[in-house]
Amino acid sequence: METTITEAFDAIVTKLKDWLSTLIEYLPNFGLALLVLITAFFVAKYVNKYTYKLVSKKVKQESVAQIISRISAVVLVLLGLYVALGILNLSKTLTSLLATAGVAGLAIGLALQNTLSNTVAGIVLSFRKKIQIGNWVETNGFSGEVIDINLKEFVLKEADNNIVIMPNKMILENPLKNYSLTTKMRVSIECGVGYESDLEQVKSLTKQTIAQAFDQVESEDNVEFYYTEFGGSSINYLCRFWIDAESMLEKLRAKTTAIIEIKKAYDKAGINIPFPIRTLQFDNKLALENSEQSKEISEN
Repeated sequence: METTITEAFDAIVTKLKDWLSTLIEYLPNFGLALLVLITAFFVAKYVNKYTYKLVSKKVKQESVAQIISRISAVVLVLLGLYVALGILNLSKTLTSLLATAGVAGLAIGLALQNTLSNTVAGIVLSFRKKIQIGNWVETNGFSGEVIDINLKEFVLKEADNNIVIMPNKMILENPLKNYSLTTKMRVSIECGVGYESDLEQVKSLTKQTIAQAFDQVESEDNVEFYYTEFGGSSINYLCRFWIDAESMLEKLRAKTTAIIEIKKAYDKAGINIPFPIRTLQFDNKLALENSEQSKEISEN
């Protein structure tokens, strides 16, 4: 019994001596690995701040700038961990960690496929110079001012002050019309005048009215005027001109001003803008006579 206890004690002491020898042997490597991790941590903090400042100059969305700076910091820390494990000769452990991370990443990617696609789309949209916060755009059947682009959604404010929230991937996968990329917009006015009107006078008066109402229209020659059809109660025309504008609200205001000024000018000149008229004509006299005869018979 005493022999067994002695052998067990000797085995424990031998094992502890082996561990101590291994610890002393790998102590420089352990210290160097720890130094690498600490250095990577502090460098990652500096890189995080520097990347945030650099990205925020090009991207107005704070959330996007933060995620990019954090990703760069995490990558640097992982690189430090990789070097530290290499110093400790733990290549097998490193391989196992990478394999586990790969499997876990695949599972998480499949589970969060839509979320990740919106996140990637948000980062891509943030770096697109042709789509900026404050632009007036039209996409997916909605039109409004871009008020936010984050990692999840694309936010518009319509002309009636309603907020439209769309997933980023819808913006990236569908056509988008950006009115703010150009400094000019064309305003179109469709109207009609009575058949008794002097068409040359109508044309001249309309172009003159538009040229006087807008400073951007240099002369009457810059106003397009075309008669389009003989309508049911009027001769219809199309009038077009360009204004300096970057949003649909400015275009709507200009169209409103043009309609008001044209109406004033027509009223002053006695030009009629007719409304639809329906005339009922009864030509079947036989039907009327039969109706009157039937009425007389019923009275008798």
